[in-house]
Amino acid sequence: MKIGLITPPEVIAITPLADLIQHAIQAEQDGFDSFWFVQLPSGGCDVLTTIALAGQQTSRIELGTGVVPTYPRHPLVMAQQALTTQAATNGRLTLGLGLSHQPVVENMMGLSYERPARHMREYLSVLGPLLQQEPVDYEGDFFRVNASMNVPEASPCSVVVAALAPLMLKAAGELADGTVTWMGGPKAIETHVALKINEAAKGAGRPQPRVCVGLPIAVTDDSEAAREYVADKLAIYGQLVNYRRLLDMDGAAGPADIAIMGDEQSVTQQLGDLAEAGATDFIASIFPVGDDANASIQRTRQLLASLSANNSKA
Repeated sequence: MKIGLITPPEVIAITPLADLIQHAIQAEQDGFDSFWFVQLPSGGCDVLTTIALAGQQTSRIELGTGVVPTYPRHPLVMAQQALTTQAATNGRLTLGLGLSHQPVVENMMGLSYERPARHMREYLSVLGPLLQQEPVDYEGDFFRVNASMNVPEASPCSVVVAALAPLMLKAAGELADGTVTWMGGPKAIETHVALKINEAAKGAGRPQPRVCVGLPIAVTDDSEAAREYVADKLAIYGQLVNYRRLLDMDGAAGPADIAIMGDEQSVTQQLGDLAEAGATDFIASIFPVGDDANASIQRTRQLLASLSANNSKA
């Protein structure tokens, strides 16, 4: 299982562009496989622009979006920006796409959230050929597109979808390269996410998809304090319908019940459980525990970096 990092939303919202780029540079220097940026609906830097710039100052690390909402960006626009970013990173972009959430799409953006799974299937049907720089002639319920795309020196980028419900996982397995999840514990990954997306990909004759699992994580000797932090700071994720479904599969009352926390041995075991459940990638959202936030974060980074290095040698 590959190991990457993601910048938490509360961090990316207040972090200047130059510092975000430095985070990616440091992740590469520390040996991580990937670094992911959260796209916020309002506030914070645009992640594809950030990745294009970070790609100029890194050489190896995969750079991913976790995730770009589809509703505000037409697939033609998304394809052009993604291919430009792919060229800027020399082929290291992973384009993570998602629907966002009904309150954001309808109340903030003033758009319709009707039939979201159908919207995503049509979006991927249009986007896929464009990323291959092939013409697309598509007529559906949401998109009517007759277009082609040409971005010099750009290769197709990998696409993963924030797919949680069955119809979304089916679309991701048939039309994308995998899924990226948030707030999905081992049971949800094994019995639902990995199971359904692998079945869909196999049925479509596609390669085995990636299952990129994002979770909050802290290496700590004070698990009670860690639980309190997650329960307080990340409570909203236990209230959003899309995440609530996954939490229920693990019998979790809230995010604190599926966050990864404990000492080095315990965290290593929990990550092993995720890999056995079907995760191909772990995306770590590190959170601080205790009075010395920097020391807490560094302890977690050090363990994850050592595990990433061991995986590379295996």
